[in-house]
Amino acid sequence: MTYVEFGTYYKSKTRGNPDLMNHWQMNGSDYRQQQSDGRDTRFSSWTPVTNKTCNQQLFQERTTLILHWFDLWTDRQRKEFICQLLRRCSKTQLKFTSDCLAESVPITRMDFTAVLHRFLSLYIMSFLSPRDICTAAQVCWHWRFLAEQDCLWSPKCIRLGWFLPYSPSDHEYGAWKRHYVACTSSLDILTAREAADVYGTLNESLTAPEEQEDRWREHKIRQTIREKIAEHKKSALKSRKAWLNTSKSGTSSIHKPLSLTAALVQLGEKCRLENSLSSVEIREPWLDLRMNNTLESTCATSVVKTMSSLFCKPVKSSYCPLPHFLLVSSKVPGYELLLAALHVSVVVLPYDSQGMTLEALLSLAERVIQGRMMQSLGILVAGSTDELTLTDGLSITEKTVLKPCVREFWEKLCGWVVPASHGGSLNIFVPLAASVAGMDLMRKLSVLTGLNVRAPTGICTGSYQHILSEWSGSGEFPPLVYLHETLLLSWCRQAEWIEEACKELRKQLGPQLHFICQEIRGRILGLFLWDHIKMPVISLKSEVMQCLVRGLVALMNETTDDPLDFLGNFLLRSSVNSGLKNIDPFPSPESPKGLLSDADRRSAVCKELLNSEKTYVRQLQAVATVFYTPLRAALDSNRAIISSVNLITIFCPLLDILEANNVFLKELTERWEEWAPLQCVGDVCVKFCTKLRVYTNFFNNYSTILRTMDKCREMLPVFRNFLKRHDRTVATRMLSLQELFLTPSARVEEYVTLLQALTLHTPPEHPDYTQLSSALNSLMTYRGFIHKLKKSLDRDLRIMEAQSTIQSCPNLLEGSRYLITTQDVALLSCLNGDIASSLRMYEHVSDLGMFLFNDALVLTEKSVSNVPFCLTKNTTHTFLASVALHCLMLTEITDTKYVRNAFQLESPKRQWICATDREEDKIRLLCALHRAMSAAITRN
Repeated sequence: MTYVEFGTYYKSKTRGNPDLMNHWQMNGSDYRQQQSDGRDTRFSSWTPVTNKTCNQQLFQERTTLILHWFDLWTDRQRKEFICQLLRRCSKTQLKFTSDCLAESVPITRMDFTAVLHRFLSLYIMSFLSPRDICTAAQVCWHWRFLAEQDCLWSPKCIRLGWFLPYSPSDHEYGAWKRHYVACTSSLDILTAREAADVYGTLNESLTAPEEQEDRWREHKIRQTIREKIAEHKKSALKSRKAWLNTSKSGTSSIHKPLSLTAALVQLGEKCRLENSLSSVEIREPWLDLRMNNTLESTCATSVVKTMSSLFCKPVKSSYCPLPHFLLVSSKVPGYELLLAALHVSVVVLPYDSQGMTLEALLSLAERVIQGRMMQSLGILVAGSTDELTLTDGLSITEKTVLKPCVREFWEKLCGWVVPASHGGSLNIFVPLAASVAGMDLMRKLSVLTGLNVRAPTGICTGSYQHILSEWSGSGEFPPLVYLHETLLLSWCRQAEWIEEACKELRKQLGPQLHFICQEIRGRILGLFLWDHIKMPVISLKSEVMQCLVRGLVALMNETTDDPLDFLGNFLLRSSVNSGLKNIDPFPSPESPKGLLSDADRRSAVCKELLNSEKTYVRQLQAVATVFYTPLRAALDSNRAIISSVNLITIFCPLLDILEANNVFLKELTERWEEWAPLQCVGDVCVKFCTKLRVYTNFFNNYSTILRTMDKCREMLPVFRNFLKRHDRTVATRMLSLQELFLTPSARVEEYVTLLQALTLHTPPEHPDYTQLSSALNSLMTYRGFIHKLKKSLDRDLRIMEAQSTIQSCPNLLEGSRYLITTQDVALLSCLNGDIASSLRMYEHVSDLGMFLFNDALVLTEKSVSNVPFCLTKNTTHTFLASVALHCLMLTEITDTKYVRNAFQLESPKRQWICATDREEDKIRLLCALHRAMSAAITRN
């Protein structure tokens, strides 16, 4: 701003304010008077330094003036002024300016490759797809250098079966990326199974039949050579000359065995080069090789005859049927009965899911399979229509199946199964084929393993009835491949009841059979249980059963006054016509029933939803008519059995559910009576989902209901007698009152399964698809709420059981603590710790019990006392120590001839050397310890 502009600005400011003019003139005179003193104006820019008040006032006025000038300048002038001002600032002033700018204009974008270490940047880039990595390479030269590293491209090539045909040198750059681009341009893609066939796998423990035959031939060749050499040496030893005989003939006889050895070795080489027997016989004269007279030609002929007889034998192992492999989780109710129902050709691995990890499970499977190839792999574990629960805390879904640890588990486990071209299959006993998410999971598993993945459709409701429903894919019925039909049917009908009996059997017979492996122990318990709960043998393949099923289906579709007469006439007509002999209750997908369209399948699912809803409502009505109505009538007639408060507490939440489901059933029935391909039921399901608060009220008060019921049964003899008269009658379908209260939680699971099947068979363009998806999402969210309640209750019960087991134990039920697993170990003492670890000897000091929680490890002293005249043993646990997991050190001790299955635990103050009885127990415990310790360190 020029001097003229300043004068104009000053006049405009002071024209209407004489006081300000006088004040300015006073300040100006003061300034001129002070400026005459050189000491006061030193280092001052027209600013009085002795008078602080005037100094501050002038500073503010001139700052206002400069800011006014700054507002009048152009953008270029402002930038030039800022640059000149910054050049005059000191380093501390520039630092202050930088901090102010950082606060007012924070940095929102930063090149992470310039801040983080290179390996962290590469780890971040490893999650990008190949297209995204190529896009990132165009940012700058540094990003291109990172994006072409072999550690990013080699896993992507290997995953698709693109192996580099040579080993890159240390200074070669971008070889794997160029190989990926070349393979992509030619679309040379191999699946996991095809890559295993071409290149082999790291976990391949059993060779192909041709390699087995080659090894067998090699063994026979070496055996024949050894036998012939030994035979010739014996004959040479008998016919040799006397010692110290230096004659020519004696010398030649000494070297004859060497000629024989050379001839037999060359025979073996020729046999290895030729795969057919004829090639060996053609080269029979080649065996002469100028051998001396002591080796007759008949010897060579006999060798060839012997070799021919060996090679003519077929390799029997290649023609034997391959076994099937079945994984059975302890989460499956009554799994001991399934172990007793296994076929002879099935190799089974029962495992405890509590504290189990995928690494430990894979190690146990490797020990059981022992390098053999399997025809199929069966997975019998807990789960739902969209997930598998192999271990506690790990659910395999379509989103988690491609995690590195889960992917490695499936690749290695299915590596022992023959390819799909030879009939290899993966059979999952969880209704994954009944939902869209489950079908996506099956497709990913099929691509990952290269096997045919099959699962039940799950439209059958009940205990484990979905296993008996139609299975996806083609081939024979998978459950009957692994299990006997009779025991399978009994288990499917009453799995929950069998589990209650198995709990008591495990508690009573488990200590007596602790020295037996889990498979044999489970088979023994299953056979013992089957002998006591054996039901009439019912064969699904029998003609009588087929006719009876057909008659019952016809009876359901007809309205008759005399059902028995109708059924009898139907069976009579069937026996005359004999037209039901070839009906298969388990039709394969090639049958007409297996080729149903989506509309037909949708109708079948809707019918199952309606029929199961009728059964469910009848069970709820039994609670109202058999229990609530008589108790209410007794209360109204002044002969109360229980009080009004207890009656409302026990029955009102369930009666609210009955009212909501009656409306739901009525609307479903109306829709089914007018059923058509475009008929909608999604709006009915959405309306029902709005009434789920009655279920929430029931589940929130479920514990209170049971406690009130138990209290009334204990304190009121009249109520106790009332329950004895009405429990397990025909009206209650042979169920008790407590068992009827279990039906709402099971019904929510069935709702999710049926709606997932209904959504799967409803096209996206169908008018009912949107509302079905909305209702399914609501029910899945509500199912997650129920699962959380069950999981929390189960954890609390397990901790309370551990609390009662351990004597003198501090309070365990606090915070979010839960029990992972328990294990009995032997406490060892090292007698000579100053020598090499392979020579150390250990002494068994005592027995310990380990209770592994998610935040601590509790050690107890285990003591066993015998009972006179009885095989029963009483086991007690006394609290010994508790160690936080983030402070615990775990060291595995190598097996020697003095100790096996040992490991060392070390806390900040103490250490324990422990050992398990079986190696599988050690593997399971150490894997659970490692995972819990890692999680505890991460939390802290």
